Amino acid sequence: MTTQYHNRNISSNQCGSRLVQTIDAPLSLVWSILRRFDNPQAYKQFIKSCTMRAGNGGKGSVREVIVVSGLPAATSTERLDELDDDSHVMMVSFIGGDHRLVNYRSTTTLHEIEGISGGKTVVEESYVVDVPAGNSEEDTCSFADTIIGCNLRSLARVTEQMAKV
Repeated sequence: MTTQYHNRNISSNQCGSRLVQTIDAPLSLVWSILRRFDNPQAYKQFIKSCTMRAGNGGKGSVREVIVVSGLPAATSTERLDELDDDSHVMMVSFIGGDHRLVNYRSTTTLHEIEGISGGKTVVEESYVVDVPAGNSEEDTCSFADTIIGCNLRSLARVTEQMAKV
């Protein structure tokens, strides 16, 4: 796996982490779902709806997502900073909303495991985020890791089910 996209500088008021999910589905299928900046609710279970505010889902596009009730947020405004279909890299920044993930920036990359019948994909997602006043670095990363982990497991379930068809 290439880590060149996941090397980020973390300042003293920030934390970050990297999560990895192996998916029993071909890279092309996983990427076709993941790359849809305009349709994150296809696999992210905490998103109720998504409206494009600018762009058509390519680099520079901005989306507004409505979060399902029960979470400590209602909305998030997010910008697609990078989308590379050849290298399978997606970078997203949170630029607004009523959540506690301030200055959140994530990088997601996909890598194919060679020689596996039917295809296997490794999804790697890393992020950097500010630690809010009154919160610890550990609590902030634990919260973000929980959300990202759920999203990655959901992406695996969705694409593995599609691959069986």
